[in-house]
Amino acid sequence: MDSDERELFVALARGDRAAAEELVNRTYRQVWALCCRLCGDPDQAADLTQETYRKAWAGLSGFAGRSRFSTWLYRIATNTFLNQVRRPHRLVPLDDDCAATLPDPAPRADQAASDTEIGERLRRAVLALPGPQRDAVVAHYWAEVPVAELAAAERISEVAMRKRLRRALGTLARALEEAAP
Repeated sequence: MDSDERELFVALARGDRAAAEELVNRTYRQVWALCCRLCGDPDQAADLTQETYRKAWAGLSGFAGRSRFSTWLYRIATNTFLNQVRRPHRLVPLDDDCAATLPDPAPRADQAASDTEIGERLRRAVLALPGPQRDAVVAHYWAEVPVAELAAAERISEVAMRKRLRRALGTLARALEEAAP
């Protein structure tokens, strides 16, 4: 953490609401974008982002400060998404009268782009990676966390992190070739 972020975090740990708001202002867009890339739905991404911050505030004592606060949030966001995917969903049938009154909006451009077949295959392939590789790919390529910061957070060398990313990309390439129509 840089000194400015460390000061904000110390103030947050003391219960300073302004520090919490400043940390959210600095990180919200990136956390939401990561969640949106993971789930492909902007509305669901907003819910996941809110849950990420709720979990972060509840677990402040678990943040050791070895990495940037945003890197810690990205890990929480990824785990929040994975937990949501693993959780069984209850389906509530809509009766015909209710279904007839629901609007049928055209998909927004960003939603249409994220729902493409290639995007879905890539998303499934990334989520199927082993945990450390998946976390590294999500953090580095989707959340744009630098390799040096990822390596520090994992307590491994930058070379080891680059090798992990290279192995993950090889696995992704094979998975996408196999899934190609």
